[in-house]
Amino acid sequence: MHDAITPRAVMIMVGVLLLQLAFALSYMGALHNPKPHKIALDIVAPTALASGLVEQINALPSQPLKATAVTTTVQAEKRLMDRSSSAALVVRPAAKADVLMIASAGGPSVAAATEQIVQKIEKAQRREIKVVDIHPPAKGDGNGVSSFYLVLSWTIGGYLAASALNMAAGSKRPTLKRTSVRLAAMVPYAFVSGIGGAIIVGPVLNCLPGAFWDLVGLGVLIVLAGATVGVALQSLAGTVGLGLTILTFTILGNPSSGGIYPSSLLPPFWAAIGQALPPGAGTTAVRNTVYFDGHDTAGAIWVLIAWVLGGVLVAMASALLRDRRRQSSTGPQSA
Repeated sequence: MHDAITPRAVMIMVGVLLLQLAFALSYMGALHNPKPHKIALDIVAPTALASGLVEQINALPSQPLKATAVTTTVQAEKRLMDRSSSAALVVRPAAKADVLMIASAGGPSVAAATEQIVQKIEKAQRREIKVVDIHPPAKGDGNGVSSFYLVLSWTIGGYLAASALNMAAGSKRPTLKRTSVRLAAMVPYAFVSGIGGAIIVGPVLNCLPGAFWDLVGLGVLIVLAGATVGVALQSLAGTVGLGLTILTFTILGNPSSGGIYPSSLLPPFWAAIGQALPPGAGTTAVRNTVYFDGHDTAGAIWVLIAWVLGGVLVAMASALLRDRRRQSSTGPQSA
C-alpha cells in the first residue's frame, strides 16, 4: 500500500485537486456573468446634440459605455478598423432610425452587448436603430473565437512540449548545458507548430483566411512563450513548475484572454490581467492581424517577446546558479 501511494504521490494529487478547483473558479468567475463596462462607443451627431448625448451615455449606471464624439462617419469607420473604438452611433435627426456601426470581427459578444444597450437608449427616445456590421468575421469563423482557440492550441502545445522534453530526459537535473539544449529544441518545434496552426485555420478550415506568414510568425512567438516559461518554471520547481505553468497560461490566461468575452465584459481582475498574459496578448495579436491589418498589435507582440525573453533568462539563470552551487559544494562535475 505504501509503495503504491507515497507521500509524494499524495502531494501531487493535492496539487492536481487545487488546480482543478482553481480552473473551475477562474473560468466561471470570469465568464459566468459578463457585464459591459466602458465599451468604447463613438458618437457621430450634429454639434448641438453630440455633447449632450455623450454626457447622457457616460452617465449611465455602472458605465457600460464610454462615449466619444467624432465629427464624421468616415472618421468613425476608421476608428473602428484601427481598434480605437468598438462601435459607432450615427445620429440622423431627420431620419426615423439612427445607425449603429459595428465590426463584429473584433468580438461578436461586445458588438451584441453594445447593440442591446444602444437599443434601450434609442427606445427611450422613441427612435430605432439600424445595425450595420462593417467588418464581420470570416464565414468559417462564425462565432469569432477561432483566434482564441488557435492561440490556446499554441500555448498549451508550447508548455506541454517543454514538459515532454523534460520527462523524456528522465527529469535529469537541469544543468546549464541541458537547459540550453532544451530551449534550443523549442525553436524548430515552435516553427513547425506555427506553420501547422496557420495551415489548419487557413487552407484547411478557412476560418482565419489570409495573413498566412504573419500567423506563422505569431505562432512561433506564442509557442515559444509557452515553451520557454515551461522550461523555466520546471527548472525552478520541477513537477510543481508544470502546475505553475498551467496556472499561468490555462487557469488565469485563457478566461481573461478576451477570446470568449473581451475585457470590457469581464470582471475587473480578469480584465486587468488578460492582456499581460500570453493567451490574451496572443489572441489580440492574431485577431487584429487577420481582421484589422495589424492595428493595435504592437503592445501584444511586445508582451509575448517579454515572456519569451523572461523564460529564457530565468531558465538559464536558474541552471547556472544550480551548477555553481553544486560545484562549490562538491567540486567541478561534468554536465
